[in-house]
Amino acid sequence: YHPRVSAMLVLLLSMLSLAAGGKLLVVPVDGSRWLSMREVLDHLSQKGHEIVVVAPEVNIQIKPSKNFIMKMYPIPYTKEEVHGSVHSFSQDVFEKGPFLERFLKLYQRLKSISANALSSCTHLLYNKELVRYLEESKFDALFTDPVMPCGQILAEHLSVPSVFFLHAMPCGLEYEATQCSSPPSYVPRLFTGHTDRMNFLQRMKNLIFDIPNYFLCDFAYQPYAKLASEFLKRDVTVLDLFRQASIWLMKFDFVLDYPRPLMPNMIFVGGVSCAHKKLPE
Repeated sequence: YHPRVSAMLVLLLSMLSLAAGGKLLVVPVDGSRWLSMREVLDHLSQKGHEIVVVAPEVNIQIKPSKNFIMKMYPIPYTKEEVHGSVHSFSQDVFEKGPFLERFLKLYQRLKSISANALSSCTHLLYNKELVRYLEESKFDALFTDPVMPCGQILAEHLSVPSVFFLHAMPCGLEYEATQCSSPPSYVPRLFTGHTDRMNFLQRMKNLIFDIPNYFLCDFAYQPYAKLASEFLKRDVTVLDLFRQASIWLMKFDFVLDYPRPLMPNMIFVGGVSCAHKKLPE
């Protein structure tokens, strides 16, 4: 655990203009994704960095801490609505059954979650008082989970470098954004159950399962492209936003995950999610 965290902190600290006390803006994604990110922020705080976390007033896991400044903004949803939407999606992801049935269920859940997340992002970007505070704070870098690109829109607006911290992106967008090779003949797609060693029929199945991803991602992320274009006052696509990331910290590990191609700015940090336990002698 500790060597992985140390390596990640070195990379993240390298993005800050002052290694002994930089200012870091954090735009997290709620839920389990926040829990491992919070571990990183605790270590950065101990190193003397000033950290500001921006989050909606209604959330599940993101709570104030002595290790960072919390800036919250209102959204038009109750805690029950947010919790119910996330819980239902999590259940559907792990539910077994025919592919088409699972795909349609996930599509509907994603539609609901995307609408909520887009609304939350819109309320953040157009909160004039909060955005003015962020502009005046002169941050050195932005740390975010790109599964919701709101953080990267802010990074573009504030003209600061960004560090992405994630497990995976829908539809393999991380590979398209970094121009990293991800051939269906080698890299298994979601729901196939394949490994990186496939026969011809499995590769065909892998290719077919990859097709719906284009429809899902177009539906989920196109509204963000419109929002970003309006807010930044220039035409941008979601891939344009993602391509601006300086470092992609991937919560993978080749010990547990199959080997795959990587780009130089894609760093595997799978140990960050491990528990703090001593191994027996």
